[in-house]
Amino acid sequence: MTDWRPASGPRAAANRATLLRRIRAWFSDAEVLEVDTPALSTAAVSDTQIESLAIPQSQVSPLPLYLHTSPEFCMKRLLADGYPDIYSICRVFRDGEAGRRHQPEFTMIEWYRLDFSLADIIEDTIGLIGAALSDRAPATPPVVVNYRDAFKDATGLDPIDTELDSLVAAAGADASLCDALGTERDDWLDLMLSSLVIPAFPADRLTVLQHYPASQAALARRCPDDAAVADRFEVFLGDTELANGYVELTDAGEQARRIAADNDNRRRRGRSLRPTDNALLEALAAGLPACSGVAMGLERLQMVHDRVDDIHDVITFAFNADR
Repeated sequence: MTDWRPASGPRAAANRATLLRRIRAWFSDAEVLEVDTPALSTAAVSDTQIESLAIPQSQVSPLPLYLHTSPEFCMKRLLADGYPDIYSICRVFRDGEAGRRHQPEFTMIEWYRLDFSLADIIEDTIGLIGAALSDRAPATPPVVVNYRDAFKDATGLDPIDTELDSLVAAAGADASLCDALGTERDDWLDLMLSSLVIPAFPADRLTVLQHYPASQAALARRCPDDAAVADRFEVFLGDTELANGYVELTDAGEQARRIAADNDNRRRRGRSLRPTDNALLEALAAGLPACSGVAMGLERLQMVHDRVDDIHDVITFAFNADR
């Protein structure tokens, strides 16, 4: 018999509505414009850490269509066309993400600020989290740490310079894990980050991890002061990731090279290649202004607000493949 009932009740819905009111009020006070973007595209993100949900056949397009994993590409096209600071609150979709903290469909808050430095956008993100959580925000002040320093403190290894063999040995991986991860260095860094570095973050404060290795820059620019790292950061409460942000890459040629490198990586892993979003590249070539952006999961934020540790407690209808 099918269980038709929602995953969470009216109290969770009321808390969600409160968070949304606070978030929109915060953006309104900061004069950030709310925008809307499409969920369907013939292009898809190439990032090897993110998988898109595809619609292989349709009557409206001879090409496969993809549900967006983020409104980022379209929002950057708006900025290139002269829009001011903007934000979006929308449903996004990611394949292979289901569990206590993940759903294949969830709500993303994404925003962009013109001429914001890395320090500026970090402060902005902490401000929004505090405004949304109100009296349920952590009382302990947040701390900002460099990825390299946090990694060294937790593992004794330098994530930028350490050879792959040393990372594998330090991870204590068995043969099956070695086979699964192979020789992809960033996969080993991610494993050690999630298993050794992040679990050490205090549960009662926000930790901002900044300056990820340049190999994990994604859509961020390289740091002008140190090309070995990227102007990318993530915000955690304890071991829960709340936000991911960048000082954005504005160079169309570099972005095209990164997309090609991602697809080469996908080919090595036996994964589907992703079609390039040429509209994004043309927008960058036309002139994306200097800006910084952040993506934050609303449900993760509500989990902190409601003091629950399962996303099913804050989402109305949780995904279930049997329904």
